[in-house]
Amino acid sequence: MVVKVYGPVYGSPQRVIACLLEKEIEFEVVDVDLSKGEHKSPQFLKLQPFGFVPVIQDGDYTLYESRAIIRYYAEKYRSKGTELLGKTIEERGLIEQWLDVEAHSFQPPLYDSVIQVLFGPRLGMTPDQTRLDENEKKLAQVLDVYEERLSKSKYLAGDSFSLADLSHLPFGQYLVAGLGKEYMIKDRKNVSKWWDDISSRPCWKKVVQDYPVPV
Repeated sequence: MVVKVYGPVYGSPQRVIACLLEKEIEFEVVDVDLSKGEHKSPQFLKLQPFGFVPVIQDGDYTLYESRAIIRYYAEKYRSKGTELLGKTIEERGLIEQWLDVEAHSFQPPLYDSVIQVLFGPRLGMTPDQTRLDENEKKLAQVLDVYEERLSKSKYLAGDSFSLADLSHLPFGQYLVAGLGKEYMIKDRKNVSKWWDDISSRPCWKKVVQDYPVPV
């Protein structure tokens, strides 16, 4: 059964695609045109009542929220592809911790900046420089914590690549490419080494090449 991934390939759907590739799971992308309001159509709202992407359909099973989806597939296909959940309960705890850090500290300032800089102008919005500066300040503080953490381990949750690292790829890509703020990574030796490592993984390279963000 081929997994269906609904959504335009923005950051959160890319997170799901990266996980499916790492786990060697067959899938297809079903485009949802946000500009036409397809995410608010009655048909789509039956899948995702809040009208957000991504959503997956796996046979008769439907799931939404990208981090819930990647946790699901990392667990369901644990013996297939890349191990993404660690080998001990302690490793799993750290993975969950850094997934939460990514969701609540790393992504929010980036998400706001991406909306303002990359998507807002298409909707007639003018970026708020004060907010952008504040977002960069918040992100710098987060990356300083990462710099310290990554001085002690190769990856965020230990010495093996995991969901904790994978989940950073979509908005990390926005940071270095879409927003042109690669210096925030490169100015931090350990963060830079980590980013070079995870962003050069074959599965992520395939995401960037085959499923580019439609900006």
